[in-house]
Amino acid sequence: MYKSAVVSKWFIHIIYISMCWSTEKKQKHFTVKIILDLTVNTIAGCDHITHQITMMMKVGLLFLLTHVWTLTPVYQTQEQSPNITDLTFKNMDFAMNLYRKIAGYHDNNIFFSPLSISTAFATLSMAAQGPTRDQIVKGLNLAHLDRDKQPDIIPELFQQLQGNITQDESLKLDQSTTFFVCLKFEVESDYSDQIKKFFNADINNVDFANTKASVSMINDYIMRKTGNRVKEMVSDLDPLTQLMLINTIFFRGEWQMPFNPNYTEIQRFYIDNYNIVQVPMMLRMEDKFYTMDDFSLNAKVLKLPYRDGVSMLILLPNKGLDYTTIDDEITAERFLNWIKNLKERKLEVQLPKFKMEQSYAMHNILPDLGISSIFHDTANLTKLSKDPGLKVSEVLHKAVIEVDERGTTAAAATESGIIGYSLPSSFIVNRPFFFFIYHEATNSLLFMGRVTDPTKNGV
Repeated sequence: MYKSAVVSKWFIHIIYISMCWSTEKKQKHFTVKIILDLTVNTIAGCDHITHQITMMMKVGLLFLLTHVWTLTPVYQTQEQSPNITDLTFKNMDFAMNLYRKIAGYHDNNIFFSPLSISTAFATLSMAAQGPTRDQIVKGLNLAHLDRDKQPDIIPELFQQLQGNITQDESLKLDQSTTFFVCLKFEVESDYSDQIKKFFNADINNVDFANTKASVSMINDYIMRKTGNRVKEMVSDLDPLTQLMLINTIFFRGEWQMPFNPNYTEIQRFYIDNYNIVQVPMMLRMEDKFYTMDDFSLNAKVLKLPYRDGVSMLILLPNKGLDYTTIDDEITAERFLNWIKNLKERKLEVQLPKFKMEQSYAMHNILPDLGISSIFHDTANLTKLSKDPGLKVSEVLHKAVIEVDERGTTAAAATESGIIGYSLPSSFIVNRPFFFFIYHEATNSLLFMGRVTDPTKNGV
């Protein structure tokens, strides 16, 4: 009876192990070793095992080892399709990578729309093939979302994300994407239909040789799409321009709890240990806010919600800390951790009014992220046009933001009476800080910026 129980127990253990094995070769070898060791130990644990039982164990062992090595496991995990959460997480990391590249050029104010840039290049990736497409997908940090059997998975995710962000019709966030292609290139109708379907994007042929008319058309388009917030996107064009991609995004946000303009006063803002500027400092008397301390980063976080499901998150380095020392520490994982650990408390908040208009030559920055082929003669954009030689000539990104007592007006275009005092219950933004404007339901990062001097409008 004892022998029978031992052998039965052996069968149960072996069957369980064989059901949990992995397809990896190393894991197969490891599973076989476990089965053999268990068998030896079982036999050694019995003083007398009959020949019949031994033969039964040998036959069972042979069958189970064959199953482990050749058959598909019962619980083999299937590769799951990525979702919007995966996309927003990867896009956040792309935003942080891009921020670090831009910050490497100067110590001034920074403001851009990662959503605008990634959407524009996701649209362009549908035109690309081979290494050109691979560079774009990898540079946008989306390679892990790519699926060979689902060629449209990335544009589908962007389409779903856009639908989720705009499903609340009261949210004032409008995006638009347009291609301007040189007249000599014939656009493929399939590509035109695809980008219309996924991005509601348009393609127009332009006579770039007529630079004056082209500049006027492009600037009129940008002004119209951003409600006149972004003006003079281009001042001149190379008549040899082949392809220009214009992506616009416009956001107007009102604070859930506005600042009282009567409390706004001129206060000091400490750029560094040697430079101080006077700025109009907005004040919200003691009220309930969501905040947290990131002790490992030596910084604190404040959430300022807008209406309609969008919020601004402010990251304020502690006094005496050089803000550049935490540039490399800002990641998507840390951003989500801030949101998760926010706690409600009563605070007095002081925030400077500021307005910025930033322009970036993305064709000088994106190669540092591995996106370079698209700007050279080796570019493969054959899904857009079969005509040889098509490449992206230039990518400009211009962003505008204005933060005041009522809220925020932010627009971006991608072409390719109380004196402040410090108390434990105060959050005083009187030194360089970072800010993030994000959609709460999806955690999608719409805008990102750094303010080192609120009195400076441009770079």
